[in-house]
Amino acid sequence: MTAPGSAPDNHTPASTPRLGRRVRHWLAGAGVTALAAVLGITLAVRGGATPACAAPPTGNAVHKGKASFYDAGRSGGNCSFPGPPADRLYVALGASQYSGSAACGSYLEVSGPKGTVRVMVMDQCGGCGPSKIDLSTEAFTRIADRSQGIASVSYRAVVNPPLDGGLTFRMKGGASTHWLAVQVGNHGNPLRSVEAKGPAGGFRKAARQSDNHWTIDGGIGPGPYNIRVTDVYGRQATATGIRLVTKQVQRSTATLASASPTPSSSPTASLTPSAVPSPTPTESVAPTTTVEALAGAAPLDRPRC
Repeated sequence: MTAPGSAPDNHTPASTPRLGRRVRHWLAGAGVTALAAVLGITLAVRGGATPACAAPPTGNAVHKGKASFYDAGRSGGNCSFPGPPADRLYVALGASQYSGSAACGSYLEVSGPKGTVRVMVMDQCGGCGPSKIDLSTEAFTRIADRSQGIASVSYRAVVNPPLDGGLTFRMKGGASTHWLAVQVGNHGNPLRSVEAKGPAGGFRKAARQSDNHWTIDGGIGPGPYNIRVTDVYGRQATATGIRLVTKQVQRSTATLASASPTPSSSPTASLTPSAVPSPTPTESVAPTTTVEALAGAAPLDRPRC
């Protein structure tokens, strides 16, 4: 349910109508080049495309804007998680900050009139601009009165959030020896890259998809796999023994967590992080092993706008 004032159809990208022949001829005129460029950007954002210069919130940057609320039910949102976090503290971001699923699984600290809450990015909000976020009902009531519908907020990334357990992996339905498609969970910071290798050959880079899966066309064999994960701060971990079993959450001991104090921690706020989505009744948990090195500092490859 979406509160009054919350953007309609937040998670259904608007359709983009084809321009008629007459409009196309008009746009071809020399005097409207700039207008055509603006129109193209607007249609791309409304159609759900990832805008140029898009990036998830990182580091210590504080963002100010508005928050509304909605209820995702049992859905894991556009991030394709098995379900919402156990505490139901989640958030949907606009296209620029969702950044083609680059924000999935990261955490934000959101402050409003009544307090502060930590939420996990789980969804894309189709009706949200760059300064608008859509919180779960449970999260919104932590920072504002529900009757407000929309509240003024500030928010920032939680760097190296404390997590329960190591990285999780979930093969997408249809994944095979010829097409690897895996979702990485419980990583905390936004991910920069995922690489995988089978019993033979070296690591191959996976491509990020907008539904929060990482794919390798041609596949890397039957497994088991080693999967190396790197976050935007350069921290890296490798999980081993990941099996080619679809729609099951496989848990590992590999972690991107850092024992050092996080730049975004606040001495005045005592927050409980959202838990990793629990497997649904149709999913089983398969243990995996080992941890590899981790290191890093400031965000890497930040787009320059």
